[in-house]
Amino acid sequence: MTGKHVRLFLVDGKPGGLMTAEIGNWTGHVLKGKRLELGEIRTRPEASRTGIYILFGTGDDDERVAYIGESDNVGKRLVDHDAKKHFWDEVVIVTSKDANLTSAHVRYLESRLVRIAKDIGRIPLVNIQGPTGGADLPEADASDMDYFIDQVRILMPVLGHDIFRGRATTQSVPVNRAKGQAALELEQVAPDSPTFFLRTPKGIEARAQVLDGEFTLLEGSIVSSVMRRSGKQAASTARQFESRSIQHADLMKVVEPLSGGELGRVLKDVVYSSPSAAAAVVLGRATANGRIEWVDELGKSYGAWEAAQAER
Repeated sequence: MTGKHVRLFLVDGKPGGLMTAEIGNWTGHVLKGKRLELGEIRTRPEASRTGIYILFGTGDDDERVAYIGESDNVGKRLVDHDAKKHFWDEVVIVTSKDANLTSAHVRYLESRLVRIAKDIGRIPLVNIQGPTGGADLPEADASDMDYFIDQVRILMPVLGHDIFRGRATTQSVPVNRAKGQAALELEQVAPDSPTFFLRTPKGIEARAQVLDGEFTLLEGSIVSSVMRRSGKQAASTARQFESRSIQHADLMKVVEPLSGGELGRVLKDVVYSSPSAAAAVVLGRATANGRIEWVDELGKSYGAWEAAQAER
């Protein structure tokens, strides 16, 4: 991928305040702000345009959730959501600088982004009904909107939201495709690394890759369904075990148990802060040296691969 010139502007000069974002040679415009800034957001010209918006907040289980919508006047729609939706604390508005987005365009964008967010599954959506996708777009318009989506997916992590970051793992039919046409895969994230494996004689068969700079345990991996203490532990190891146990419990939420009860199959990609964190959780242990445990098809360790990248 070629480089991108991202321009961020702090409207009030504060990093936690109202912010705009643009990418060079892209007609899109992004505005990010807190709910408490809704009064100021409504007065901005982009808020009166046709566009999509993403509400971010906290669900009943204290985890981050989101809502994706579209409107011919985003500002007015947000006022309605301010009265009726209580979960959200931040909004991202995506419009066009040239004001060429139509109602059909944003319905297409909404439908595609909802599908991508659900398929990646990093942040649950609270959308009760799935978008219809609106009228079919001409082929050229659909291509323009797919490029528009690519830019949105680049900007969102820059703005601190990973809702569209990751690998789309199922197949979907784009909303402008006629019924009966072959399904096309959603945009795939090009891997930054080869596939690494972690295998044990007891049946663990995990796969991982670096995707978009993140060490990612891949869907379909076979992992330990239990955490095991290794005899008497030092205080530091005991603390590490408790930390890994929490991560392991989170992983088990997306694991399908296999016969025997000690192994499970991962149902979606899961991101970890490091290969060692991933290895420890996969193995069900307090600690693991992921730089050694993960190896590629030729037996080359993750650590050796990483060192080779640094020398390039």
